[in-house]
Amino acid sequence: MHGVSLIDCLSEQLGQLCAVVDTDPGVPLQLVAELLGPAAARPPSQPPAWPSDVADDHTPVEYSVAFNEAEPPTLRILAEAQADAPDPAAYATAAYRFLDRQVDRFGLATTKFDLVRDVFHTEQPQGAFALWYSLVLRSGRRPELKVYFNPAIRGADAAPTLVVEALRRLGLQAAYPKMVDHGLRPGELGRRDQLSFFAVDLNDEPQSRVKLYLSHYDARVDDAVRAAGIVDGVDLEQVADFCITATGGPGRYDRRPLVSSYTFTAGAECPVGYSLYVPIRDYVDDDEQARQRVLELLTRYGLDASRLDPAIAAVARRPLRDGVGLIAHVSLRVGRPRPGVTVYLSAEAHQVAPPRSKTAVR
Repeated sequence: MHGVSLIDCLSEQLGQLCAVVDTDPGVPLQLVAELLGPAAARPPSQPPAWPSDVADDHTPVEYSVAFNEAEPPTLRILAEAQADAPDPAAYATAAYRFLDRQVDRFGLATTKFDLVRDVFHTEQPQGAFALWYSLVLRSGRRPELKVYFNPAIRGADAAPTLVVEALRRLGLQAAYPKMVDHGLRPGELGRRDQLSFFAVDLNDEPQSRVKLYLSHYDARVDDAVRAAGIVDGVDLEQVADFCITATGGPGRYDRRPLVSSYTFTAGAECPVGYSLYVPIRDYVDDDEQARQRVLELLTRYGLDASRLDPAIAAVARRPLRDGVGLIAHVSLRVGRPRPGVTVYLSAEAHQVAPPRSKTAVR
C-alpha cells in the first residue's frame, strides 16, 4: 500500500462496486472525494486523524448493496464529511458545507431538512457524530441523498426531546408514542434502548421518507419481533427467522446492538416500514461464515443473490477467512417502499480485524 492514498483505495473499490450494480462511477467518486476533503490524500497505512464511527477501523466510508424484491440492486455509500481540525464542531461545519454545495447541483429538496436542522444543531456537539450522509445510486438515475442527524448531539438525555420536536415539525408527532410502546422495552429508553439516528430523504417524491433508528443493547429475538409489530402486514416470524439465521442462534445479543428503524411518510400516524439491522460481524468467526449466512438469507427470501460475490470481491483485498468485519451488517427491510435485504461492506482501508476462533450466541 506504499504510496497509495485513501482516495485511491476507496476509488478502486467504488469503481468496481458501481460496475456490479450497473451505474456510472463518475459522480459518486467526485462526491466521495469532496466528503473526504483533507483526508483524501492521507495514506491508509496511517491512523485516521478523526475516529469516524462509520466503520470499525474509522474509515469514514461504508458501502452497502440493497437487494430488492422488484428492482435491481442498489448501491449506497454512508460517509462522514472530513475537516482540517479533529474537532466535533469543525466536522459538523464540514458536513453542512458539503450539503450546501450539492443542493443546486442535484436539485435536492431540503424542506424536511430545513424544518429540523436547528433541532439537531449545537455549537458544542456531543456523541459520535453530528451529520452523516447516505448516497443512493440506482442504475440510470442521478444520485439521491439522505442525511442522518444524531439525536444525542446535545447529550443522550436530551435525545427523546429532540426527536419528539423534530417529528412534531414534520407533522409526525402521533407516531412517536406508538413507536415507544412497541420499539422500547419498558424503562429502557436511554439505557438498553437508545435513539441512535434521525434520517430524512433530500427529495420531494411521494415516497420521501423520515426514518427513526433505535439501538437495542443486550437484546433478544423477542425484542426485535416486538419492535416490528407496530407495522401493518409485517411477517413477525420472518423477522425472528432473519435474526436467528444472521446471528447463528436465538440467544442474547450482548455485543454490538441490534438496530430497528421505522419508516414514516407524509401524514402517517404509524410507521409504513420497518428494518432490522444485525451486526453480523459480531456473531461469526470470519467473513466466509458471514457470506454463507447472507447467501442463505438472500436465497430464502427469493432475492437474486448473483451479485453478492461480485460485490464482496469488489471490496475484499484478502481471503474472507483471514478476517472478520468486511461484511459488517445485514438488514431485513419489510413494508414500504422497498422490501428486501441489504448487505453492508467495510472498506477496511486502515485495518483488518482478525478472525475469531469460536463464535457463540448466549
